[in-house]
Amino acid sequence: MKIVIVGCGRVGSTLAENLDASGHEVIVFDIRTSAFDRLPETFKGAAVRGDGTDEEVLRLAGAHGADIFLSLTEGDNRNIMAAQMAIESLGIPQVIAKINDPVRAAAYAELGIVTLCRTNLMVDSVSTYLNLPMQTGPGIDVPETPGHEHPHPTAATIESASLMADDARITRSTTGPAGRRTGITDEGDAARAGRLGFGRRRG
Repeated sequence: MKIVIVGCGRVGSTLAENLDASGHEVIVFDIRTSAFDRLPETFKGAAVRGDGTDEEVLRLAGAHGADIFLSLTEGDNRNIMAAQMAIESLGIPQVIAKINDPVRAAAYAELGIVTLCRTNLMVDSVSTYLNLPMQTGPGIDVPETPGHEHPHPTAATIESASLMADDARITRSTTGPAGRRTGITDEGDAARAGRLGFGRRRG
């Protein structure tokens, strides 16, 4: 398979190394040349210094026609922009965007983008190790409807999801210092927060 990875950090480089060793065609993008120092000398794929959110850069490097697109930079906005480009402009069938913010990860998943949330994965790992149930969303959030049936995300819907995520964060249920309830105020807010990952409990 042809696999595109945007971001040659610890996660991106480790995936690139292993996928390359398994015989896949791997193209790795990063805006810093020094990032490619993480790749082993045995790496046979392509390491491209360039912006993974730029369609022309992606096409020139051969990303068009890829089977899998992984957007794994340290920036949530860059990752969602790259994922949107891969879906809308390049028509790549399997796209995953790393989103550190759990609320935004859930919101983008509602738009049809598979999201990987490192925060949820780490909280879940700690919860499992300590055997202490904690509230967390999924590590990988897969849209409920298949990608080909789901409307593709657009710049407008991405912005809408971002605003919705901010809204959900504000309305998240908390208890004030004097015992006052703040946050979720009605059943509609509660249901919406549930869709965004709140109230999911592991263990």
